[in-house]
Amino acid sequence: MYAKGMTTRQISETIEGIYGFETSEGFISDVTDKILPQIEDWQNRPLDEVYPILYIDAIHYSVRDNGVIRKLAAYVILGINAEERKEVLTISAGDSESSKYWLSVLNELKNRGVKDILILCADGLSGIKEATATAFPKTEYQRCIVHQVRNTLKYVPDKDRKAFAADLKTIYQAADEKKALEALERVTEKWTPKYPNSMKRWKDNRDAVSPIFKFSGAVRKVIYTTNAIESLNSTYRKLNRQRSVFPSDTALLKAVYLAAFEAAKKWTMPIRNWGQVYGELGIMYEGRLPE
Repeated sequence: MYAKGMTTRQISETIEGIYGFETSEGFISDVTDKILPQIEDWQNRPLDEVYPILYIDAIHYSVRDNGVIRKLAAYVILGINAEERKEVLTISAGDSESSKYWLSVLNELKNRGVKDILILCADGLSGIKEATATAFPKTEYQRCIVHQVRNTLKYVPDKDRKAFAADLKTIYQAADEKKALEALERVTEKWTPKYPNSMKRWKDNRDAVSPIFKFSGAVRKVIYTTNAIESLNSTYRKLNRQRSVFPSDTALLKAVYLAAFEAAKKWTMPIRNWGQVYGELGIMYEGRLPE
């Protein structure tokens, strides 16, 4: 019940309603605290040496801190391992992003056995690009295209959104980088007079968007978006809908940890076309993947 987002009060009321005996909120909290050592063990478990693809995403929650409600982000790192399975590597909670913060997170992965990451996909988390270049110099940083599109269309009225989205598609679905740059110029010229800052992100983040263009469509579908992490995020969003405020950082950690394992139960199928994707990555990053 806690993993599905119910509060200690809701759990207490549910148990009383079904079984007819009272359990205090404090008792429910004490019971769920029993998993804290398991969380610590899980967060320190050894990891694979090589991950072909890593995704980093954040979900924001409201947490009570000494009577004050503040926003806290739960950062989830999801990997696709060499056995073509999704795996949550770690979950951390923080209220700030910086190169220093992300370097500590990536160094933790190294200390747990990770030696190489081929591609790291993330939205524009502050400092992540610089930290990746320091911790894993050979890792390719790919900006999430779906987030890029969403951020572009955020302030575009409904009347223009469909046409604008179709034009953006000509950029990230271009056959190669040269054609993508040509499309970028066309789209910028078309829409900037009406929405002056709409295409600024595409110009500023061109180097983080461009890695995708050297891959086939099969690989692009895996890396151009953090959609691989979306099933997990949908579970986390349920927590937000059911619990407007978490009573503490610890309560949030327990909930996101349990929710991750609820989501992982559904990860029974391998990544689509993984054989083709793995083969292409093996050629593109020669000698870095397990045989």
